[in-house]
Amino acid sequence: MAAFDKILVVQAGNIAEFVLSLAAMRRIRAAHPRARITLLTIPAFEALAKTSPYVNEVDTDGAPNSPGEWLALRKKIKAAKYARVYDLQGNSSSNTLFQMLRPFPPPWSGPAKGAKLRHRNPNRDRMHILERHAEQLQVAGIWPDAPTTPGDAPAPDLSWILRRAPEARPASGAQAPRPFVLLVPGGNEKAPEKRWPIEAFSDLAGRLFAKGYDIVIIGGPQESALARTIQKTVGRARDLTGRTDFAQIALLGARAALAVGNDTGPLHLIAAAGAPTVALFAAGSDASLTGPRGHVAVLHAPSLNEMAVDTVASASFSLLPR
Repeated sequence: MAAFDKILVVQAGNIAEFVLSLAAMRRIRAAHPRARITLLTIPAFEALAKTSPYVNEVDTDGAPNSPGEWLALRKKIKAAKYARVYDLQGNSSSNTLFQMLRPFPPPWSGPAKGAKLRHRNPNRDRMHILERHAEQLQVAGIWPDAPTTPGDAPAPDLSWILRRAPEARPASGAQAPRPFVLLVPGGNEKAPEKRWPIEAFSDLAGRLFAKGYDIVIIGGPQESALARTIQKTVGRARDLTGRTDFAQIALLGARAALAVGNDTGPLHLIAAAGAPTVALFAAGSDASLTGPRGHVAVLHAPSLNEMAVDTVASASFSLLPR
């Protein structure tokens, strides 16, 4: 594939979609090794994106909120004269952007009607994001042998996160730190059936601590109360809720012995970073479309209130290093 001077990648969706899109970004970089690649995204993903080897620039104006912002984004993209655009977002917002760039849009890879490199599969929205993107890049001509059978596309690889932040060596004579487990007990407060009870997380934390693992809890600032509940069982559990950006969460995931959590964006990031992961899915969350891949055990229940601690503990211990 001939090198293009300037490439735009569009992904301003949610954190799970962003993380899974990193696999496609890797293929795009491999196909255009000398191109200058810009990622159009949102501020929340800026720090993580800037540490990746896949893009040269990050533009955080990917979620316009007013006609003026839309027009400013259109003007900026027109002026950049991109040789190709890869739309990994593939929703109504990115379609709006494409339509605004007509009648002379840049060569565009994605589902938008009228795109030169349109991904036309009518079952696109029923494919897991990894296979969907693989097929999209196959249509675009940069991944001829793309694995599109369900479950075949490779998971995102965030091994570069450790290369960018090498682990500090312990001081001479210092005792090696205990391995740690990440717990992600938060989730959508309006969908309690998708959140494993905090009492169950606390029980699991106690069992893991007794096995020799420190406990680290992550989430948004609104989930600090959940961390405090776990700390009542494991007093030494470390509460990082509200204190980590996505780049820092990825680094924790790269160093963790295990992660356990509800179906949330940060859990996808941790799994992609390499942590053995137990992901808890309730009815209404389809792991075949958006589930994390890698060293992952996905546990299902109609409601996570019905998920036994013994079930999650068994899956957790099976993933821990021997």
